[in-house]
Amino acid sequence: MAVIDYEKEYDNRARVPEHAQIFAGWARDAQAYRQKAMAEKRAELGLRYGPGERQIIDIFSASRGADAPLALFVHGGWWRSLERESFSHMAAGLNANGVDVAVVGYDLCPQVTIAEIIDQIREACVFLWDRTSKPLLVCGHSAGGHLTGAMLATNWPAVDPKLPATLVPAGYSISGVFDLSPLTGISVNQDLRLDADEARRVSPALWRAPSGLVLDAVVGGLESSEFLRQSRLIADIWGDGGVATRYGEIAGTNHFTVLAPLTDPKSAMVKRLAALSGGAARQ
Repeated sequence: MAVIDYEKEYDNRARVPEHAQIFAGWARDAQAYRQKAMAEKRAELGLRYGPGERQIIDIFSASRGADAPLALFVHGGWWRSLERESFSHMAAGLNANGVDVAVVGYDLCPQVTIAEIIDQIREACVFLWDRTSKPLLVCGHSAGGHLTGAMLATNWPAVDPKLPATLVPAGYSISGVFDLSPLTGISVNQDLRLDADEARRVSPALWRAPSGLVLDAVVGGLESSEFLRQSRLIADIWGDGGVATRYGEIAGTNHFTVLAPLTDPKSAMVKRLAALSGGAARQ
């Protein structure tokens, strides 16, 4: 059996040499979308949902009114980099399809642990429920894909008895990681600080499958074999556990360009998300 080079498999920035230009494009397009949404009075920026420095949410409304479904977008960055301000434009496609979108920030490793980040995103979900009384479609990329799975599998009444069990009825994970064990031996773990036990504890693939709920796990067709495996893994394990799962590969995209369809109101990705969020709103 061939030995897997996990360092190479999980180093997306090395696999995509033009990542810096992609990140700069995200920041530019996000700023432009924030300005547009503010001019149209569709943006509520800087809403604090917890005490952490980065525990802030921006909400981009769809001009549909109070009955609009609500989605939460969780950015990636290996739980240790990037910020919500670079992802405002990820709301564009869903906004154009009548869905409100909250873009969430969170504190980063090594200042906090992955377990603490999971708790912070739970706090964000509770904040949005308290504010809107709407169930959430959660969509996340990379580390945010992992956090999407964690939200779907959360026992919400155990977090707070006032919360519905189906607070998050559906999740859409883009290039997520669901079994964190391979990360314990690579350089990123200098910041993540995972040992074998903690990696298992924060791996949604090892949690009880949230039977009856919906998870799409998609990944760029040009991504590493490990990223393809991670999305297939959660789709297979949770599918066997009663979750309505879908696995998909976005042809011709890498770990970073895989997000581009979110900005296109007519993309298959946005149409699927709009359908999922509409279904969530009717729970």
